[in-house]
This record gives sequence, C-alpha cells and structure tokens, in this order.
Amino acid sequence: MFVAASTDCFPNLPFPDVIEVLSDLEFTCVEIVFDDLGTQMPPARIVEDYEECLRLVRDTHRLDICSYTVRIAAEGDVYYERFAKICDLAKATKVVSLTIPSGEHGTPFNQEVEHLQKLVGIAGDRGVRIGLKSQIGRLSEDPDTVKNLCDYVPGIGLTLDPSHYLCSNNRNKNYEKLLKYVYHVQLRDSKKDQLQVRVGQGEIEYGRIITLLQGVGYDQALSVDMTPMEGMDMRQELRKLRLLLDSLL
Repeated sequence: MFVAASTDCFPNLPFPDVIEVLSDLEFTCVEIVFDDLGTQMPPARIVEDYEECLRLVRDTHRLDICSYTVRIAAEGDVYYERFAKICDLAKATKVVSLTIPSGEHGTPFNQEVEHLQKLVGIAGDRGVRIGLKSQIGRLSEDPDTVKNLCDYVPGIGLTLDPSHYLCSNNRNKNYEKLLKYVYHVQLRDSKKDQLQVRVGQGEIEYGRIITLLQGVGYDQALSVDMTPMEGMDMRQELRKLRLLLDSLL
C-alpha cells in the first residue's frame, strides 16, 4: 500500500496548482477528480477538448496517478459519452481504477444493476475497473446493498470510505465483508456525528483498517480525501495524515 492525496482537497485551485501543492507536501501519488460541478477538470471539458485535458493530466510532475474519481452531471447518452471519454483517458494514462457514485436512495435496484452493467462494458473494453464510493445518501451507504451490487455485476467493486459508514445510520452493520471487493480507499478523520474533523480528533482506526486490508491482499492507494473547512489549515492536516499513514505502513 502507499499514500496518495485527492485533488478534491483543494477544489478552488487550478489543476496545475493542486499538483504543485501536493508535490510540495511530499505526496508521491495523486487521485484526480473529474467533476462536472467543479472547475479543475469537468468531464464535459474532457469530451470537448480531450487532447488538452490529456496533456494536463500527463503533466503531474513527479506524482504518479493512482485513480480517477468521476462525477458526471448528465443523464442518458450524454452521461455514457462522457464516461467513455474518461475511460479513454484512463487507458491513455495507464490508470485502471475509477470511482463513481452509486445511485441515490430510492433508485430501483434493477435499474442500478442495468446502469452499472453498461458502465462495466464501457470500462472493461479499455482495461478499467469501477469502484462504487461508499457514501451517505446513496445505495452504497448500506453494506448489504453494496455486496449485492458487486455480486450481481461482475467487475464492480468498492471505493471504501470508512467515514461514510461510521456516520451512517447503518454504522452497526459490519462492512468488513466488503473488503474483498475494495478497489480503492479514501480516508479522512471523522466522528459518528461529524463526517470530517481535524486529524487525531476523530474515531477512524487507520491501523485496524490497514491490517484488515492487508488481510485480503489489498496493495493499492490510501488516498487522503479531505474537504476544506473554515479555520482549518488544509496543508497542515494533509501533512499530518500523510505522516500518520506512512508510519503505519
């Protein structure tokens, strides 16, 4: 395993500036976020100006790319067109892991299965695999639903964010049964009633999580994925969590 950081940690900085900051903080690997509601690298832009986006993504200085997170604000054919173009970019940059959100609460299970099967077909043709982000307010909030989706749709895995299980109404459900499906991991510190707190003030058991992941042979990234908070020095918090995770590996 190795430690990475997400470009989502600095959503208001231009993409090249985020890469420079993460490099200055001595990260060696980056998770890049493609978000239609963001400004750094929206999927719509990748469709419109693929070559320029590919150039930007390749220009990550000394940082390796461990994964892409994809949030597409479109439906139907436009969604699948943008997703396919991101998979093209992943293939061109030798990135094999994409994270996507699952359907919102209330999405019919069969509808979600059909959607994921189509995505797996697109991604699989390009050597890319898809992890559903564990996330409050979505189908992936429930570990049982995640297991069923992974079993029903071969090729679908999990991007494990333990904070969303700690803070969920499903916190009493054991998510350890999902570890064999984990493709990627995103971390911050959290309390049961607060999704993000300063590093060291929460209840996330990093050492235990790492031990459990080692037990199933996981050897990919532990990606620091924090959201800017008022009064919090993001650079200091990222450095703190990087050093903590490094010390546990």
